[in-house]
Amino acid sequence: MGHVHDDKIKELELIANSLRQDVISMLLEAGSGHPGGALGMADIFAALYFRALRHDPKRPDWPDRDRLILSNGHICPVRYAAMARAGYFDPAELKTLRKLGSRLQGHPERDRLPGLETTSGPLGAGLAQAAGLALAAKMDGSEWRVYCLTSDGEHDSGLHWEAVLFAGARRLDRLVCVIDRNNIQLDGRTEKIMPLEPLKDKYLAFGWEVIEINGHDFGDIIAALDRAKTVHDRPTAIIANTILGRGVDFMENDFHWHGQAPNREQAAKALEQLRQRAAELKAWH
Repeated sequence: MGHVHDDKIKELELIANSLRQDVISMLLEAGSGHPGGALGMADIFAALYFRALRHDPKRPDWPDRDRLILSNGHICPVRYAAMARAGYFDPAELKTLRKLGSRLQGHPERDRLPGLETTSGPLGAGLAQAAGLALAAKMDGSEWRVYCLTSDGEHDSGLHWEAVLFAGARRLDRLVCVIDRNNIQLDGRTEKIMPLEPLKDKYLAFGWEVIEINGHDFGDIIAALDRAKTVHDRPTAIIANTILGRGVDFMENDFHWHGQAPNREQAAKALEQLRQRAAELKAWH
């Protein structure tokens, strides 16, 4: 906790860039998938797996590990990439995304890959699962925490808000909900399809601590995750303002890239941009 050295920020930025390159390569190989949200959440995943989470890739079932629930399971390529680079499995396996028999399905499947806590699919269910885990931790007096990653689009689901109510009522202070606030869902802008604002005030009204951040600023991200560990008697929501398709200029803020894999030419262009950014980061002193 406390100040994060510039060298650590640079390291995390390079990791996030690598995750983005992995996502593009995986989706090109698979021929299908969801690049927008995966690229947009790469910084959050880098901060979680390489800074904030208490976990051990060699012991994925370690009882005292923190639990990470991915509610918006369609962005799982970035989670798989983070897990591979953290040491859960050989990165070469990333090429099997969405293939028949692969452990890396289009939505995470708990029974296939050690290190996954739940099987996700229907949007809106993740926070309910995470709240149940957080309640169990509280009842047992355990020290582990539960992090639930959610999309803003799935806030259209009633089940999600039931979980928000439940977690606030039970004062589940080991629960952190990270919201990917990119303002985009499958068919367009969230505020046109089903307005969510004032989102912060809604969580506050249900008894949550709320932290709003730039989801691409590692100083913001780490400070928010550290602060959440100090909150008592209520759950924490981190509203991470992100850009869908972050790092690839022709994908950024374009809802068409929510669920469209790049073709070979598009992937080459995306990877060129990301590699150029990596070179700039490595040259930064």
